[in-house]
Amino acid sequence: MAGDEAVGAGAAGAGMGVGAGAGGGRTHQVLLVEDERAIRERLAAALSEPGDCAVSTAATLAEGRRLLEARAFDLIVADIRLPDGLAIDLLAEARERYPQVEILVISVLGDETTILAAIAAGASGYILKDALPEDVHATALEVLAGGSPISPSIARFIVKRARAESGARPAPVQEAPHLTPRELDILWGIAKGLTYNEIADRLGLSRHTVPSHIKAIYRKLQVATRGEAVYEAVQCGLIRI
Repeated sequence: MAGDEAVGAGAAGAGMGVGAGAGGGRTHQVLLVEDERAIRERLAAALSEPGDCAVSTAATLAEGRRLLEARAFDLIVADIRLPDGLAIDLLAEARERYPQVEILVISVLGDETTILAAIAAGASGYILKDALPEDVHATALEVLAGGSPISPSIARFIVKRARAESGARPAPVQEAPHLTPRELDILWGIAKGLTYNEIADRLGLSRHTVPSHIKAIYRKLQVATRGEAVYEAVQCGLIRI
């Protein structure tokens, strides 16, 4: 397995230090934890080929922990289920050790309990393993920029959980915060799992404007991720899906 790590890190580009990216910008240091070799290599290539991410790879929790003990990373991209345990434990440890690290979960799982546990452990974004390479890289950059992307299927899991807890027609359990019509439109896009760019295109907005609206939505709902925003919006009766 250690050989895979060396190959992955080397394939991701030079060295382990922070350097200049393809456009002269900062190179993001990424830790990729995935046990299936073919998927690990595909994801490492998707992240590293644009030239702005240096990827170190691990196939097990033990390897991931060893790399995290040696240095800090900007982003952790992790499968949830690994041969020696759940990555949720590793994510929680990493978040405690490095509060500024961003976390992206990539999985084929349809287990809403596990996904919600990943949220609680500090995951910032969620996509599925079958995502296109360009989408994997774009999602990683979105997370690094402070976004919280989730896939449509995972958004549905969160909504299902909310509906199961509050009934088929969820009633508000607290006073709903006031969101503007534009914020409600964007919130609906979040619930559908749309990317920031897709929301902007559908609403005829600048792609630089959407993140500002989303920050305002998070502030009003008192949440920090897209998953939490969807859950709170359903609980408050702001949206129904």
